[in-house]
Amino acid sequence: MNLTADVCQEYSCPERSVSFPVYVILYVAAAAVALLTVCGNLLVIISVSHFKQLHTPANILILSLAASDLLVGVFVMPLHLSWVIEFCWISGPVMCSFFTLVTFQATCVSVHTVALISVDRFLALNFPFFYSEKISPTVICIATLFNWLFSLLYNFTLLFINGNFTVMCPGQCFYIIDRVSSFIDLQVVFLMPCTLIIILYTRVFVIVRKHVTAIRAVQVHNSKETSKKRVSEKSERKAASALGILVFVFLLCLLPYFICSVVISYSNDDLFYVRDVTVIFFLLNSTINPIIYALFYPWFQKSLKLIFTFKVLKKDSSLMNVL
Repeated sequence: MNLTADVCQEYSCPERSVSFPVYVILYVAAAAVALLTVCGNLLVIISVSHFKQLHTPANILILSLAASDLLVGVFVMPLHLSWVIEFCWISGPVMCSFFTLVTFQATCVSVHTVALISVDRFLALNFPFFYSEKISPTVICIATLFNWLFSLLYNFTLLFINGNFTVMCPGQCFYIIDRVSSFIDLQVVFLMPCTLIIILYTRVFVIVRKHVTAIRAVQVHNSKETSKKRVSEKSERKAASALGILVFVFLLCLLPYFICSVVISYSNDDLFYVRDVTVIFFLLNSTINPIIYALFYPWFQKSLKLIFTFKVLKKDSSLMNVL
């Protein structure tokens, strides 16, 4: 209780320091980002769920990532951006605890889903026969469900059972985590999965490069076969580029938050608000992901055309070709 009282004495809602027009612009921008995040990820979810051709292990993982990003757009972004704009928490103690849990849940699920995507791509390229026989959509659905349940249990324990707690002062909402818990969280949610992601994607790029080199080395005499080889080479390059951009943007958005969290756990300085600002970078990743899909995944582009032209409402539209 003393810790909570000390923290509450240090924080209070400051008076608004920006003009009313700027204030309105900030809220309009925040609403636009949240709406773009919700709509983009909702389109990904509809596409993968509706079209049967997209019910593949890799796309089920993309569906899981889009679901966590949708969670960010619906619950986390509006509350967090409002908090940053107001310099004050205005949503009450119940929403404070809910907001903290959902933020941790979305972060944990997103990181581990990207790690699962890296494992999926590595197995598909390095062990194609094993992948086709053993890695079915059912297996990936079980792994995805386990990821969500593990993340929920882990974060609930971290925030509410393990001696850590959410502080709700007048106008403030933040969590207190001891150094041991902070170190464990750093390992579970950042270092271990991100190390796995980097190692496996490095291997993926090496394998793709070998495939492209092999395709180039094949001597063909038929112009039609040559054209097919070029299409295959272009497809592998594009897939590798999409994966690289997705992972690079993900790590770039995630890194500032975890660096700040580590610094806070070993510092006596008032850096809570700085940490809350770094959260914005991670939230923006949920907005960027659907844009990456739209730019680099042809199946998503075709799905969007069918959705926006309302062809998705026709009978048996789920059987349409989107590949």
